[in-house]
Amino acid sequence: MTPEEALAIYRAGPEAVVKALCDLYAENRAWGERIKVLEEKLKVLEERLAQNSRNSSKPPSSDGPDKPAPRTLRPRGEHKPGGQPGHKGYSLKMVEKPDHTVLHRVDQCEKCGRSLKKKEAMNIERRQVFDIPPVKIEVTEHQAEIKECLCGHLNKAAFPENITAPAQYGQDIIARAVYLRDYQLLPSERTCEVLRDFFSCGMGEGTLNNATSKCSLVLEEPLEQIKQHLTKSPVVNFDETGCRVDGKKQWLHVAGTKNLTYYQIHPKRGSEAMDEIGILPNFEGTAIHDFWKPYFKYSCKHGLCNAHHLRELTFVYEEQGQVWAKHMIDRLLDIKKVVDEARNVTDSLPEEQIQEFEEHYEKILKEGYLANPLPKKTTSHKKKRGRRKKSKSRNLLERLDHHREKALAFMYDFSVPFDNNLGERDERMMKVQQKISGCFRSEDGGKVFSRIRSYISTARKN
Repeated sequence: MTPEEALAIYRAGPEAVVKALCDLYAENRAWGERIKVLEEKLKVLEERLAQNSRNSSKPPSSDGPDKPAPRTLRPRGEHKPGGQPGHKGYSLKMVEKPDHTVLHRVDQCEKCGRSLKKKEAMNIERRQVFDIPPVKIEVTEHQAEIKECLCGHLNKAAFPENITAPAQYGQDIIARAVYLRDYQLLPSERTCEVLRDFFSCGMGEGTLNNATSKCSLVLEEPLEQIKQHLTKSPVVNFDETGCRVDGKKQWLHVAGTKNLTYYQIHPKRGSEAMDEIGILPNFEGTAIHDFWKPYFKYSCKHGLCNAHHLRELTFVYEEQGQVWAKHMIDRLLDIKKVVDEARNVTDSLPEEQIQEFEEHYEKILKEGYLANPLPKKTTSHKKKRGRRKKSKSRNLLERLDHHREKALAFMYDFSVPFDNNLGERDERMMKVQQKISGCFRSEDGGKVFSRIRSYISTARKN
């Protein structure tokens, strides 16, 4: 408002002044509310920029070239890096019976030149070289006799069931090709190059694709057995991650233990996919996961991934300066250390120690609630529907409170892990495959890859 406009209002009388003041008050209030909204948006954006792989679920690859030096949440260990005393080494050791022996003779004296060809050796110094001989593909011809009986009937010997064409690749070279492509993640063209360079095998990409499809069909029964074993396991790690299939986003679901791995790609991420996969609906053990809410639909026991909690608590402490988060980090790591040490001698903690940990956990939660009060109810005449919006730190606090038995499941049951790292490790190489290939070109290709990867991963674990 300019001075001239203010003077005109003053001359218009008291009613005009009151109306102008009311309009000014309403305008200032509107600006105040807008500034408050913009400040909240700015805070959200600043927190988003401050997130990295240390304090959130973002992968390390998203940190960028200017990422800070990595700092681990683990306490410093007592041991120096490298092999520890008593550690079994893996260096080469000489064998008693080598495959080949090459004798290097002494024919004459290095000093006087006298011939030593007929003189026997006093001793022999041995050195062994470990190497791979030249490998070349071998061709085995199968011949079926044909004989004519006196009755005039021609009789022909039967070929083995797996030999169906005049010329075909054997099972060993097929297995190596499938392993290189679907487990070592070589693209199809480079897999064929390796087979050609190492084994003189001129397999084409079409033949390789047919081989993987046939391999996938053979694995139906073993994979069903893996699912049955997972359903009966006491503890299973579950996770899911996005992937591109035929140009669309789908979800790779993984369920695993120390001895089993099962992958399946599905268009959905939630309970619809979990029902169709068929492990969780009949599972009665403890499911370890990262608080994805569809998991709670199932009546099994649950354990939450504390690695996720530690990262979120780190963000709350470092970026928001809330001390209770640091106390919770220390408490969770302290409990983990005690459990790891006790696991070597017993299968549970004493009740007194569990109660002490629970009381300290409760005390830290109270500190967190004091630092994160509920947002005040708005006095605006416009009433918003639904629950009041809470900060991320408040949501984390309520999760640690309302699901404390699940967050501390590793303390109550030693068979429950502290985190879901096993599930994340199982899916890590699948993300590498996506980085190499970009996507699966078809749904069938994704299913074939998941089946083969499930089988080989399970075999390696055993």
